[in-house]
Amino acid sequence: MERYLQPTAFFDYEQPELKAWIARQLTGVPDDPVEQAKVLYLAVRDSVSYNPYVFRTDPRTFSASYALTNGETYCIPKAVLLGAAARSIGIPSRLGLADVRNHLSSPKLIEWLQSDIFRMHGFIELYLNGEWVKATPAFNRQLCEMMKVEPLEFDGVHDSVFQEYTESGQAHMEYVNDHGLFDDVPHDFIVAGVRAAYSHLFPDQEKEQHFDGSLEEDLK
Repeated sequence: MERYLQPTAFFDYEQPELKAWIARQLTGVPDDPVEQAKVLYLAVRDSVSYNPYVFRTDPRTFSASYALTNGETYCIPKAVLLGAAARSIGIPSRLGLADVRNHLSSPKLIEWLQSDIFRMHGFIELYLNGEWVKATPAFNRQLCEMMKVEPLEFDGVHDSVFQEYTESGQAHMEYVNDHGLFDDVPHDFIVAGVRAAYSHLFPDQEKEQHFDGSLEEDLK
């Protein structure tokens, strides 16, 4: 269990700006791991915007501190940010990776990816009350409202992994492949998987194409 509490280059909760942010979020919160985890989940979900277009292969962009200071990122760094915050207060955490269909998306994003399968979707597992519980802080409230999907909640007791249906009852997200659980970010594995799935975004195999936009802008 100790390895799920350690700081790493990705779960870098010892960075001063991250330590200060965690302290601010937990000011006045009862000294109860479940209550603290719920507060941190909402802080990560809504204070860092979800934007899949900002994916980069640079390892530092996968870190918790980068997600916080950048203010927008995609599911993996947001999960790592929650996991790092949890580790900093003694809650073990581990990263989960899976492929999903019908992610919160737009026609433009699906066209850009040339697929409706989103490779390497990230979530976090937290060890609370003697059990591992899944949490997915990826999709901020504003984006969910634009997509007409209820923001994903987390109660610290039950798994919280996806919005299965839209407000109208339409099927919205489906997990199609499980890549496992990790005590640290498997950077090379993630990048290799993304390259294999979206080779057209890596025309020279050295750097990815960039799209200067956001999912929220797609929906306007």
